[in-house]
Amino acid sequence: MTTVYLRPIALTDSRQADDGEAVRLAGGLACASRFALLVRQDGRIVSRQVFGAGDVPAAIAGLPDALAAEASAQWTNLRKSHAPIGCGERVLRLDQPLVMGILNVTPDSFSDGGQFLDKPEAALDHAAAMLAAGAAVIDVGGESTRPNAAAVWEGDEIKRVVPVIERLAATGAAISIDSRRSSVIAAALAAGAHIVNDVSALRHDPRSLEIVAASGAPVVLMHAPGGADDLHADGHYRDVVLDVFDDLRARRDAALAAGIARDKILLDPGIGFGKTLADNLALINALPLFHALGQPILFAASRKRMIGALSNEAPAHQRLGGQVEHHIGLHGGHGVGQMLGIAHVTGGGLHAVLQPRQMEQAGIGRRRQRIAADLGAHQVQPKRQPASLEAGVTGDENALVAPKVSHCSLLPWGAQCAGRLPAPPHPWQTRCPCQAGARTGRTS
Repeated sequence: MTTVYLRPIALTDSRQADDGEAVRLAGGLACASRFALLVRQDGRIVSRQVFGAGDVPAAIAGLPDALAAEASAQWTNLRKSHAPIGCGERVLRLDQPLVMGILNVTPDSFSDGGQFLDKPEAALDHAAAMLAAGAAVIDVGGESTRPNAAAVWEGDEIKRVVPVIERLAATGAAISIDSRRSSVIAAALAAGAHIVNDVSALRHDPRSLEIVAASGAPVVLMHAPGGADDLHADGHYRDVVLDVFDDLRARRDAALAAGIARDKILLDPGIGFGKTLADNLALINALPLFHALGQPILFAASRKRMIGALSNEAPAHQRLGGQVEHHIGLHGGHGVGQMLGIAHVTGGGLHAVLQPRQMEQAGIGRRRQRIAADLGAHQVQPKRQPASLEAGVTGDENALVAPKVSHCSLLPWGAQCAGRLPAPPHPWQTRCPCQAGARTGRTS
């Protein structure tokens, strides 16, 4: 079997990059200027060519007809803007990152299990706090999907989630139900949930496809390699990025064949489900590729094992700082914040919405002051980018944007470097070229 993939490999914040030929990805703020065209045969990459954005159409035209059709569809999908999702009284715009707050009504979820089980008032207070902190959606789950978690009878799962969903719905909140059982999905939708979030990508229960299609509700299809007994099993890949891409494409097509509308499907690469640390990092680096499937992306790193491995083996309840730093880096370095449709992570990342005190502990509350301090150390007088260019990138003529200057990548448009940058780390993790050592590039 021969397949083709069109992967963005050089990201930028501006369409003016690469002689003005960069393309905006998924209707967001991140743009791509270079692409890798990969051809894979029987699981092995047999061809890899790199092109600037302006040369992609000609490169696609040179492929065999069957591959050219698929590559052309991916090229269209990468530049596709996604329509907003209606959730009752709320509308979720998918041209910007959104935060999904997680409310586990379980006894054994790895991060907050037991805190809200049989405690409806505590659960509602937690949901209200997350909404106040900026969550766009509350994701309610009644079954833990951590490795080796015990299965839950669907009757118990319904008893856990329905009362919470009914109360949340009365407040006008946008709600998703995290379940893989058709009876639970049906009960949750009847209680007022708006979105279905199925970690099995509608594979676990044959009736789920029919129920979701009939409801017209948006659905998140997540990649997990295992079956009903263990979603984390069978995580063996020839190429984890391309294998996950192929599996999500197959589940997308199955949903379409079942009658689910194209604009109701979101995709999740399933970070942490049957994947090693190296697999997870490879998927994160390749997130822009998944926009070639033409659907909004939900990215869920939460307090998973990967964060622990990257933060000195911190236990789940102490992984907040590691998540924040990890995803602040992702936000700029890989354009995650601009490319996500709905994100489990703050600013492109966290599984739970940060409270003000937690934000202060993580250093987020001081980030603007640190930026100002760094700029002050350079003794600069920032100049603004021409309004016509700046508005085209950010939609805000008063915003400062990252420069394309030769002096220092930390400085705003047109600023001149007059001093030494304080020693890293600092918000943009870059060094001024006027010092010894080249800049490392903007990562936030």
